[in-house]
Amino acid sequence: MKQAFRLEQGGLVDRSKAISFLFDGVRYEGHPGDTLASALMANGVKLIGRSFKYHRPRGIVAAGVEEPNALVRLRSGARAEPNTRATAIELYEGLVAESQNRWPSLKFDLMAVNNLLSPLFPAGFYYKTFMWPARLWPSYERVIRNAAGMGVATRQDDPDRYEKRFACCDVLVVGAGAAGLAAAGVAMRAGAKVFLVDENASLGGSLLGQGTRIDKIPAAQWAHDMAAGLSTNSRVTVLPRTTAFGYYDHNMVSLIERVADHVAVPGPHVPRQRLWHIRAKRVVLATGAIERPLVFGNNDLPGVMLASAIRTYANRYGVAAGRRIVLFVNNNSAYSAAFDLARLGIDVAAIVDVRRAIPAAIMEQARSLGIPVHLGSIVLRALGSGCVKGAEIALRDSGRGTSIACDVIGTAGGWAPSLHLHSQSGGKAVYDERIATFIPGPGKQAAISAGAARGVFQLREVLKDGAAAAVSACADLGLKQQTPDVIVEGDEPDLDIEAFWLAPQRLGAKAKQFVDLQDDVTVNDVALAARENFRSVEHLKRYTTLGMGTDQGKTSNINGLALMALARQEPIPVVGTTTFRPPYTPVTLGAFVGRQIGKGFSATRLSPMHQWHLDNGAVMASAGQWLRPKTYVGPGETYAQAWRRETLAVRRGVGIVDVSTLGKIDVQGPDAARFLDLVYSNRFSTLKPGRARYGLMLRDDGIVLDDGTTSRFAEDRFFMTTTTAHAGKVLSDLEFLLATAYQKLRVRVTSLTDQYAQIALAGPKSRTVLEALLPGVDVSDAALPHMGVLETSLAHIPLNVFRLSYSGEMAYELNIPAGYGMALWMRLLEAGKPLGITPYGTEAMGVMRIEKGHVAGPEIDGRTTADDLGLGKLASKAEPFIGKPLMRREGLISPERPKLVGVMSTSPGAKIIAGSAIVKEPMAGAASLGWISSSTYSPTLDTHIGIAFIKNGRALIGQKLTAWSPLHNYTCEVVVGEPVFYDPSGEKLHG
Repeated sequence: MKQAFRLEQGGLVDRSKAISFLFDGVRYEGHPGDTLASALMANGVKLIGRSFKYHRPRGIVAAGVEEPNALVRLRSGARAEPNTRATAIELYEGLVAESQNRWPSLKFDLMAVNNLLSPLFPAGFYYKTFMWPARLWPSYERVIRNAAGMGVATRQDDPDRYEKRFACCDVLVVGAGAAGLAAAGVAMRAGAKVFLVDENASLGGSLLGQGTRIDKIPAAQWAHDMAAGLSTNSRVTVLPRTTAFGYYDHNMVSLIERVADHVAVPGPHVPRQRLWHIRAKRVVLATGAIERPLVFGNNDLPGVMLASAIRTYANRYGVAAGRRIVLFVNNNSAYSAAFDLARLGIDVAAIVDVRRAIPAAIMEQARSLGIPVHLGSIVLRALGSGCVKGAEIALRDSGRGTSIACDVIGTAGGWAPSLHLHSQSGGKAVYDERIATFIPGPGKQAAISAGAARGVFQLREVLKDGAAAAVSACADLGLKQQTPDVIVEGDEPDLDIEAFWLAPQRLGAKAKQFVDLQDDVTVNDVALAARENFRSVEHLKRYTTLGMGTDQGKTSNINGLALMALARQEPIPVVGTTTFRPPYTPVTLGAFVGRQIGKGFSATRLSPMHQWHLDNGAVMASAGQWLRPKTYVGPGETYAQAWRRETLAVRRGVGIVDVSTLGKIDVQGPDAARFLDLVYSNRFSTLKPGRARYGLMLRDDGIVLDDGTTSRFAEDRFFMTTTTAHAGKVLSDLEFLLATAYQKLRVRVTSLTDQYAQIALAGPKSRTVLEALLPGVDVSDAALPHMGVLETSLAHIPLNVFRLSYSGEMAYELNIPAGYGMALWMRLLEAGKPLGITPYGTEAMGVMRIEKGHVAGPEIDGRTTADDLGLGKLASKAEPFIGKPLMRREGLISPERPKLVGVMSTSPGAKIIAGSAIVKEPMAGAASLGWISSSTYSPTLDTHIGIAFIKNGRALIGQKLTAWSPLHNYTCEVVVGEPVFYDPSGEKLHG
């Protein structure tokens, strides 16, 4: 297959091998070493995509990660990945890509009508258009959401694997261009442990696209030799295809390594990508610079490109961007590109230079190559429809334009150092008038910017600067090394830039001038933002979407800031820059997750009786990491009928429930009692052995963390239980306190959650079942009263019996080594069979705890205090405990805080929805008095009840209010009462 724009020779691609790929269903060919962009360009494909808002035709602009236009959907099916940059995709056999943001096709996009209607869609139009009438917002939202974004993500599960790695090193060098290779070489020879990372497959950066020579060999060969030498050194880790996307505190840099993105399907056991977190003693940021375009009319037409990209495609990929090229420049760097193109036989029709004078040597070289140079001139607009057909140029002082036929316009508006990592590390950006851009200023971490990333552009100086940065970094580490001498031939002249931000339009001209190509932000949009007082750069960004695309404004930000500075009539440094946030380039979400997916996301924990539950019709539900039975649905029974049956069975007879998931922590040591006095709000040092006590645990800020019972087995041994959800949190907090604040206390805490099975036996007939289970053991009220603890055995197996009740009935919790949990469960069922013992699940547990007014997760939600829960009396007034200093803050003791109360439906059949607001009357804007935290139908009371938090709730007992759920468009009249609905005197509890 003929590649019409592939040069006969040159480039670093392997012309001996052909690679077949598909773009929008059409088959093309490229070569190893190509990117998708270079291969498409070689085949003459100019139209790659459509713009975000106006759906204007867009082509390739850049040759790297700064590409704003050439975004494609890569691969298909479960591996489909939208918004990938064609300029950064390595070509591989069988690659499948398609264009985005168009319908029904790329060439014929019906949404291009937006371009005709563009006067209706200025910057910020959606803020003004969709605010009225408010009732139509849901309809507006659907339309906006459907129109937002560019690519379409797959809904299938990602079949690929991702990994994470952590590493430390002496020197981390980010970027393997000229400066980075020089820095890594110096650090290696100094004996440092070095990591060298670069986002490209081949190291060398811009050296791979230049015609210069270093130490008498081509720059690309020099880069190859340096990379080979570094790769074979045992103290150097070289990571190609790796992007440093985030710089965090304590010199931690996060990287994404694209291990298998350059193949269709990763091999067995090969991750697609690997996330690295590297802590480095010193970091050298050799991240290079990005060329910025010049702004003129129709500058978004396919065929308008960066001059450096045109040069890269020719020198590195052996591809001509076009047949006839015009360069629009304001500095010397583009001349080197023009000279390279001319030597390769590409027609450079003209260089249009805004400057009125250039160095004589450059002018002479242009004449010798037959390249016309138009000084003091500008490109007014690109000519053509769908792609560039010519350029209209004019003298800067004249409005008259002349046309030059061409199919590519290359722009060179100067270079912007990649400050992203420097800024993320806390470093400042300062404006350098010499090169008309921002460069790294004072930093906060142990990092040094080098080369083009520091505003140094001549190759000879870049190499010296990279080496010097490494010498400085090594010196900080006590390693000595000298800067090597290098010989550079064919070096580029000094930049000699003249700041130029906008080519003025002729009177009456209607050609759009784009600042941000991806997001369709025009010069007029920036001007409108200034007029409407969105003059802060952060407001400018959000009002116009400047720099908010996948490219994060890499080619547009400086121009946008400069235009705002002109509008404000202030210097660019005063206007400032927007915030550089990670990631530097988009990162696959799967890389952050790594192997923590499916069962690897969170361990599934099963109680010793799990299989029995499944075999007996249990409907299982997640409770943290655990699976617990919600209810046991019998033959011909509905879910609701099942849990209501279970609830009444416990209230009238006896039931058992698996509570093995409760957190169980052994607390031992001479100072155990003193330690518990500090971590609980109430005292435990006064608790006698053989007794249990309910305790409330607060956070440092005075908010309730957890509740549970703790039993004392001996003077120096306690057994703590926590809620299922907070077991891990409580244990880690205890360990932290003993390792920091209370190091001198002689205490050890050990998790026993998995070591013991625990079963609750509840109901008025529970003691009869316990007596049948433990014949000869005294479990009477005298021997085992409420909150009593009994250590005994069952068939010579240690068994702990706690007289505790969550249901409000007489109840016991039996604790046995986990391996015997199933045996204990079966023995209890056998012992209770004559009494109709019923297994019950968390639904019935929840119903009974609401009937009894017990607080749980919905009430202990990280916002409530002990006073809010009606448990303020548990807070010791005399003794210190965690949370006490802050629990009395003004906001936490305000009488306006909602307090715990009970609510009951005034109509037995009317459901109370948890989460409903409590109001006097349901209407838009009604003041909320509180909310429903938990609700249920009570089979015991045959009505709907709930627990609520209501402002001044205690004073409202007996009054009728409304529980209103706007989400469900539902209201229910309720009467406020005490939170304890069942057996308020506790007679049943004490038997």
